[in-house]
Amino acid sequence: MQTRVRQILDQEAEAVRKIPVTESYNQAIALIHKHVHLLKGKLVTSGMGKAGQIAQNIATTFSSTGTPAVFLHPSEARHGDLGVLHENDIMLVISNSGRTREILELIELKNNLFPDMPVVVITGNNSSPLWKGASVGLYTGGPAEVCPLGLTPTTSTTVMTVIGDVLVVLMIEKTGFTAAEYAKRHHGGYLGYKSRECSGNSGETIY
Repeated sequence: MQTRVRQILDQEAEAVRKIPVTESYNQAIALIHKHVHLLKGKLVTSGMGKAGQIAQNIATTFSSTGTPAVFLHPSEARHGDLGVLHENDIMLVISNSGRTREILELIELKNNLFPDMPVVVITGNNSSPLWKGASVGLYTGGPAEVCPLGLTPTTSTTVMTVIGDVLVVLMIEKTGFTAAEYAKRHHGGYLGYKSRECSGNSGETIY
C-alpha cells in the first residue's frame, strides 16, 4: 500500500512539474489586471462538474486577495445568471477536454452580450474549440489521470488547481497586496487573526 501511495504521489507531482510555462501567464495576468484593477470590472470564472468546483475556488481565492471575482455556473447562465456579466469584466473558464458543451454555449452567450470581453482558458486540450477561441490559453499539459480507470478527474484537476494558484500568486505580487488588506477581506477564523497579527492589529478572538 505504501508503495502504491508513493507511486500516485509521484505521478501527480510529475504532472505538476510538466505544466508548460509560457508567455501566456504574463498575458493572462496583464489582462486580468487591466480589466479588474484598471477598468474596475471583475473576474468571472466558470467550469462544469469538477472543473466548476476548481473555478469556484479560484474565484474565492482571488476575491480574498484583492481581485474581485465571482463564479458563474454555465447551466444557470442560460436561465438569467448571465446578467452578472458587465462590459469591463473578464472571464476565466476551465475545461479539461476543451469541448464541454455547457462551457462552449456559455462563451456563445457571452459573445452575444459582450463580444469583446476577453476569455482566459485553462484546458488539457490545446487543439480544442475552446482553446482556439480563447484570448489567452493556459495548457495543463494534458496529463493522464492517476485514476486506474483513466476516467475520474484526478491528475487533471490537480494541475488545474495549481495553475489557479499560480495566477493568484502572480496577481498578489503585481498588485502589492498586503496582509493588512487581506485582513479587511478575511476577518474571521485563524487566517483572519494571523493576517491581523502580521499587520500589527491582532487583538481579536479567533472563531
